[in-house]
Amino acid sequence: MIAPEIYNVNEKGYYGQFGGAFIPEMLYPNVEELRVSYLSIMAEPSFKEEFEALLKDYVGRPTPLFLAKRLSEKYNTTIYLKREDLCHTGAHKVNNTIGQILMAKRLGKHKIVAETGAGQHGVATATVCALMGLECIVYMGEIDIQRQAPNVARMKMLGAKVVPATSGSKTLKDATNEAMRHWINNPVDTHYIIGSVVGPHPYPDMVARFQSVISEEIKWQLKEKTGKTNPDYVIACVGGGSNAAGAFYHFLHDEETKLIAAEAAGHGISSGLSAATTFLGKPGVLHGSRSILMQTEDGQVVEPHSISAGLDYPGIGPMHAHLFESKRATFFDVTDDEAIESAMELSLLEGIIPALESSHALAVLPKLGAKPDEVVVINLSGRGDKDLETYQKYIK
Repeated sequence: MIAPEIYNVNEKGYYGQFGGAFIPEMLYPNVEELRVSYLSIMAEPSFKEEFEALLKDYVGRPTPLFLAKRLSEKYNTTIYLKREDLCHTGAHKVNNTIGQILMAKRLGKHKIVAETGAGQHGVATATVCALMGLECIVYMGEIDIQRQAPNVARMKMLGAKVVPATSGSKTLKDATNEAMRHWINNPVDTHYIIGSVVGPHPYPDMVARFQSVISEEIKWQLKEKTGKTNPDYVIACVGGGSNAAGAFYHFLHDEETKLIAAEAAGHGISSGLSAATTFLGKPGVLHGSRSILMQTEDGQVVEPHSISAGLDYPGIGPMHAHLFESKRATFFDVTDDEAIESAMELSLLEGIIPALESSHALAVLPKLGAKPDEVVVINLSGRGDKDLETYQKYIK
């Protein structure tokens, strides 16, 4: 008898061949302290009570599962949108930052460092630091600071220090590098709040668990609306992949639900300006874990490109690498132009302006081939306020 495929992390921090903790010796005490403690802390009744109360009263959960009637008519199937764009701060990121700030406090840390691409994780981190009265430093690529100015202003208004990353492509990868360097130099009093399911174990698993509230809600909300807990498809965009991890989490072993990941193809897979990791990458180590990443023959990281700052990353989280390799999830490539077109479509058909990241998930619809009697859930991971400057270039 063949053992069933396991899609969750194992006791050594791996998803299949991906994961682990590839870290400098200076960080070992921090990462080990977290690894030893995170599951027991998350299981504490007082932790769960505080986390759930903040999700309800501060974030505004549960977020609605919205039947998109006009979008459904266009694609001749039933489409629901999981409205993470309605979370406080405008995206799913705050689910994780609330969990990690509570974790940091229980570990006795009083300074927080974070990285951000689109700025949503930075805003969510600055928000919870203001809420809890903790010092906050956010590293952000110099290019992303320019293209996400409203989120930079929000972070500063919330009391965070925003530090530009000026090396490499000056985007998310480089911000992550700088945040990790800061943590190495300040290991005793600082907790690093990673915003995605990347980094050394236990971060990918911890972030996925905090974000799993998304799929937990989808199951009971769908049961209320349709009588069944499992949709035929769950679609989410994947850069590092935290919103997708959250949307997929409670469906991982429900094989009747197809998991669909949308990657940013930029100008096209063959253009040299892309961030479609599973199409262009191969196994390697980046930011503390073994996963799939875009790299040259000699192992140098290839600079990614996406119109979306949050998907402008040369790798994916190890959980998603395993879902790809095991064929549990199907990955689609979505170009900048396709994402823009889908954003305009949702705005006009449903009166919802999505984030550019979420627009990549929406752009899978024309390629999916869903049947009239099937149910599709799309994780609408964020709202489009932050991307209006980009959208304005395409408004006729």
